[in-house]
Amino acid sequence: MKISTKGKYYGSLNSEMAFNGILLTKYDYHEVRTPWHYHENPYFMYVLNGNMKDCNSKVKSLCPAGSLMFNNWEEAHYGSKHSAEASGFHLEFERKWLKENGIPLNLWEGSQLIENPELHLLFARVYHEFLISDNYSDVSVEVLLLQICEALSNLKEFNAQKNPNWVDDLKELLHYDTSTLSLDYLSNELNVHPVHISRAASKHLSMSLGEYIRQHKIKKAIPLLLNPKNSLTEIAYETGFSDQSHFNRVFKSIFNITLSTYRKNITKSL
Repeated sequence: MKISTKGKYYGSLNSEMAFNGILLTKYDYHEVRTPWHYHENPYFMYVLNGNMKDCNSKVKSLCPAGSLMFNNWEEAHYGSKHSAEASGFHLEFERKWLKENGIPLNLWEGSQLIENPELHLLFARVYHEFLISDNYSDVSVEVLLLQICEALSNLKEFNAQKNPNWVDDLKELLHYDTSTLSLDYLSNELNVHPVHISRAASKHLSMSLGEYIRQHKIKKAIPLLLNPKNSLTEIAYETGFSDQSHFNRVFKSIFNITLSTYRKNITKSL
């Protein structure tokens, strides 16, 4: 089976940035399907454009634009493309980086499609640093990767807890339901008292219900921002914000940058 060494992915390299055992790359994908292979280092893949599928021996994960996939080292898999064009951004790091920063190797296991919005938004910040690539980007990316490790560790601890049956249904509603996600609506769908949902959500989501919903809306907005044909008003309504002003306030509170500035940075390199 083919081994993909550091920084090597199927497709054509668009741009890259490397330091301290961390490698960021942007690739355009061309092959309809790659052969089975595994990678020398663990990495994240963020789908910037198009529709992909990542397949290993256990699961086949659909990865449309905006998907965040983690693949561990020596995890055999193959990828397939289901659109005319597709591109992705990779965050790859050597195992020695984990050791140097006191991060246990068992934090990273298998391959998984990551839904948690906190990890998505941390990754979006990494991509933003990759695009602006100024004198502060190296240290910013390294700090963000440490925060990603911490968030993933916290997520594993929460997932290890025995959750009520309704929690998985709650996550599915938050991730995929396009209805207005009010507490009353969630209560009716789950048949759980709204007060109980409100009190228990932070325990099972690692953050408050309101913060989880806001972060998830922004997570859904990132791939839409990559397409300059989508107006900010259209994106605001499509992701469930009341208007563009509300969208901008929430976005700035998370990224400390306005929507227009962020979009200018990410679209100038596409």
